[in-house]
Amino acid sequence: MARRVSLVFAGPHRIELVAESVDAPAPSQALVRTLTSAISAGTELLAFRGQLGPDTALDETLGALGRATFAFPFRYGYASVGEVVAVGEGVEPAWIGRRVFGFQPHATMFLSPVADLLRVPDGLDPERAALLAHMETAVNLILDGAPLYGENVLVIGLGTVGLLATALLARFPLAVLAATEPLPHRTQAARALAAPRDIVTGRDEIRRAFAPRGADLIYELSGNPDALDDAIAAAGHEARVVVGSWYGNKRARVDLGGRFHRRRLRLVSSQVSHIGAALSARWDRQRRLDAAWSALGDIDVRSLVSHRIPFEKAAAAYELLDQSPEPVLQVLLDYRGNT
Repeated sequence: MARRVSLVFAGPHRIELVAESVDAPAPSQALVRTLTSAISAGTELLAFRGQLGPDTALDETLGALGRATFAFPFRYGYASVGEVVAVGEGVEPAWIGRRVFGFQPHATMFLSPVADLLRVPDGLDPERAALLAHMETAVNLILDGAPLYGENVLVIGLGTVGLLATALLARFPLAVLAATEPLPHRTQAARALAAPRDIVTGRDEIRRAFAPRGADLIYELSGNPDALDDAIAAAGHEARVVVGSWYGNKRARVDLGGRFHRRRLRLVSSQVSHIGAALSARWDRQRRLDAAWSALGDIDVRSLVSHRIPFEKAAAAYELLDQSPEPVLQVLLDYRGNT
């Protein structure tokens, strides 16, 4: 029987590492030793701060999270890359040694049905592979927003998902691509990812670039519900506002008065757990994952990894994201010192 250490959200602003035993793989299962895992700063910060309803499911579409909710204590995370070290009955021995991605909570090892593991493409290093869930979310945002030739597009919020969405949008034949973000280093990262495409930043510059029609498509990805008013203010007639942020229990007054109604604006909720009905005849989860893997191969996202923090110091990683986000882009947990 193997041993592992699991990360537990023990209470608001409390992270604990718990040692526990791991069973041998059952039939059709594999045991994976984790190499790295990515922290999703948006959702996991809400979880860390206790800003998610305790009766809210962690994610009903991910088997590894089971039927658990955000009631403390709970295990969470969904972006782990590791190496298969053992397999159960009925699993081809060739799986041993493969690098795989799992939608799994942060832990030094995890058990998973082989059918739920995603093989990391050859040539893709673990750090890039760890951003698969983030890239899948960005791809889903593009699908839900459906940018068109010659449109004016605005991205509000340049966290990891916002940066990846911007990088994808930069490959579309848009008239204007603009972004707003209060942290300058994130704006610089967006410009680097979008190169050679130019990105318009700054409120006055964006206003001039969008004149006289306004934005056709706005992505609200800041995590700040107050930003919805900024999105509405920038929107042109019959524009789409795609809300990819998850606000948790944060609330804000949103002005849905004359501008919203007279411009006939459309608010679109985007969430990666499901594919929109309008696309489901042609798109399924596998096709979206294939698109995300392809994007990770085309776009070198390693520049987004600003911090690699040893797993045993995971509590410090969440404190950094919570208290000092200014120098942070993407935080990865590094398990190389753990067994």
